[in-house]
Amino acid sequence: MDNIEKIGNLGKGSFAEVFLVRNTQDNQIYAMKQIILSKIPKSEQESALNEVRILASIEHPNIIDFKEVFIDEKNKSLNIIMEYANDKDLLSKIKYFKVMNKHITEDIIWDYLIQIIFGLKVLHDKKIIHRDLKSANIFISGNIIKIGDFNISKIVKSAFVVSSQTGTPYYASPEIWAEKPYDYRTDIWSLGCIIYELCSYRPPFLGLTADDLYKNILKGK
Repeated sequence: MDNIEKIGNLGKGSFAEVFLVRNTQDNQIYAMKQIILSKIPKSEQESALNEVRILASIEHPNIIDFKEVFIDEKNKSLNIIMEYANDKDLLSKIKYFKVMNKHITEDIIWDYLIQIIFGLKVLHDKKIIHRDLKSANIFISGNIIKIGDFNISKIVKSAFVVSSQTGTPYYASPEIWAEKPYDYRTDIWSLGCIIYELCSYRPPFLGLTADDLYKNILKGK
């Protein structure tokens, strides 16, 4: 941590916080995901380490670039240094255009779709299912779209993954909701939800309760 200077806060979750940082050695700006190990159960610690392994194994323009990882003994945290996408994420872009009462043009949506597919192909070729693909996890850097946030990704060793309830409800596929086995197509479902959201500024499936949402997704309503 001696070489890392915190500049700002980019987001906070149950077990982790993401900071905008500067490396004082190379004077470059990065994003740093800091996971306090004492606050999370062993299973979540494995997920954090899994994210590091996945990031370290991939080098592609449409995937957030991994830089380094280290344990900070002082506060017992796992720190993941990664590329900072300076134009935020798709959710921020959607919110901005919605407030401005403007539409994202069709050619831009096609461009985003194609770039996300390029990124997904890299993951799927490596037998990785992202499992939490959503507009908040698709980052923008100039004209380049980058998939990030791999903390619940799954590296599969067979045709189907054992069912588990994970991911973000609005983007989760019917198989996940129904707790059935699923495969790479669950990411394609989530991608469809993202494209719908880019066009209409809302997820395709809504519900007043989780049960309502579940029923609407299963019905395709």
